[in-house]
Amino acid sequence: MKFIPTKIPEVVIIEPKVFGDDRGYFMETFRQDLFEKNIRKIDFIQDNESKSKRGVLRGLHYQLPPFAQSKLVRVIKGKVLDVAVDIRKNSPTFKQYVAVELSEENKRQLFIPRGFAHGFLVLSDEAIFTYKVDNYYSPEHDRSIRFDDLEIGIDWNFPKEELIISEKDKNAPFLKDAEIFESMENY
Repeated sequence: MKFIPTKIPEVVIIEPKVFGDDRGYFMETFRQDLFEKNIRKIDFIQDNESKSKRGVLRGLHYQLPPFAQSKLVRVIKGKVLDVAVDIRKNSPTFKQYVAVELSEENKRQLFIPRGFAHGFLVLSDEAIFTYKVDNYYSPEHDRSIRFDDLEIGIDWNFPKEELIISEKDKNAPFLKDAEIFESMENY
């Protein structure tokens, strides 16, 4: 596996070694020892999966402590633009984001630590998106930030009129009004 730093050091792209031939391919999608050597110790406790059609934008989602979550995300089918936004108030990269195309072709994964909001936009006709988390879902701690917050300025590079967004995400607060992380601690 190859671990590729991004402009925000805590957010890391992971490229697996893919062994392919005329039968198909094989790859390791996660190895605890390599992850801990290159990123940090982590205990993933749950896997999640979603299926979405072209134009679906999910996010920007996160959970507050004590149920903050780190995520390791990837696409099994299709293609998405995946985004991680630093929402830690005292971070030198506060309000900055990383956007990475994840697809079944490039087989890249993205590690998103606690203290970041996460979202993705489906670019293909359909996408199956899967991710590991290191904390359980807690509805009481679930929060969102508007996908089109000008203070963050994400370039989704997609026609706004073609976006398919849930009511929850359409009505999410802007960053200035959201409950976010006060520090860079690894909750």
